[in-house]
Amino acid sequence: MADWIQQNLPNVYSLGWGGDFGWGIAIWQTIFMTVGSAIIGGLIGLLFGTGLVLTADDGITPNRPLFQILDKVVSVGRAIPFIIMVVAFSPLTQLIVGTTIGTTAALVPLSLGVFPFYARQVQVALLGVDAGKVEAARSFGATNWDIITDVYLREGRSELIRVSTVTLISLVGLTAMAGAIGAGGLGTTAIVTGYQRFQNDVMWLATILILLLIVLIQFIGDFFAKRAHHVN
Repeated sequence: MADWIQQNLPNVYSLGWGGDFGWGIAIWQTIFMTVGSAIIGGLIGLLFGTGLVLTADDGITPNRPLFQILDKVVSVGRAIPFIIMVVAFSPLTQLIVGTTIGTTAALVPLSLGVFPFYARQVQVALLGVDAGKVEAARSFGATNWDIITDVYLREGRSELIRVSTVTLISLVGLTAMAGAIGAGGLGTTAIVTGYQRFQNDVMWLATILILLLIVLIQFIGDFFAKRAHHVN
């Protein structure tokens, strides 16, 4: 197998698995950026999305000024193209990480880029929870925290898993875009090592690996979403 790869995919073979630019580190960097920014941006997005539902006029804690602030932040954040966000927030990235280049530095713009998208997805998912169950919980004396955890998040978990899956897939695409400007990962391998150096075999293999990662995320997300739906 190795001989076949060396003969038919010489550039793929020359990169190897290890080393600073090998396939192993490229895959690891893509996974690291995806998971790291998903955790950071996901938590922020969950807070904003939940806040939008709670502070709406028909929410359990109506607060129009706060709702307007949250809504505007999410809307503006979604409107900024990711490439522009990378440049615009480079001083913040420099302040937090100490550099604007590399895999760790990419976590800042990736998190800022994904949280508005996820916040809106969370808002839509939680708005799909039956309002009657919310009112029933309130009539039984449930606290706001009880309603958030036992009604909104519990009843909406299947849809939350689905929107989280969509967000993770979007993040994989953003890591590829970040890779094109030096963040590392399969994006850098595909664009810098493959496309810009006319190594088509490298470019296509990196692209296929990104697609396989997306398919894997979709499969896992659908599996857990179906299980959560059956539990509900």
